[in-house]
Amino acid sequence: MSSTTLTSDNLKLQARRMRDYFAEKNIDISHSSALETLAKQHGFKDWNILSATLNRQSKKIPWPGLEDKISGSYLGHAFTGKILKVQTARMENNRRYTILFDEPIDVVSSKHFSNFRQRINCILDQNLKSVDHKGRPDNIIQVI
Repeated sequence: MSSTTLTSDNLKLQARRMRDYFAEKNIDISHSSALETLAKQHGFKDWNILSATLNRQSKKIPWPGLEDKISGSYLGHAFTGKILKVQTARMENNRRYTILFDEPIDVVSSKHFSNFRQRINCILDQNLKSVDHKGRPDNIIQVI
């Protein structure tokens, strides 16, 4: 996707590009079919539900977008990094992120061995704090 955030307008552009791609292969699909396909890919029942969810979320929360530079705390360690992937989550006011840290972070507090992470996946709530798959705070990451 060439845009920086997941919005209804950006998904409509994706649907148009999908239609153009299939038209080159002599496969005719309607714009609404392309929108429904994108909704399914993002885990929603249909386009109307995805669009309403995105519109509701975009009015409330300034979500970080694709390629945005961010900073925060991960397992108590300060970090800077960038957003590699953004997905809507099934829970309202949550998004799934893949973050690449500028510098790897040692997630083990042992003097005998280390385990460095530079790329993580997480779900962030509307306060940009991480939550588990059921939406409960897990205090693993906070974006500032």
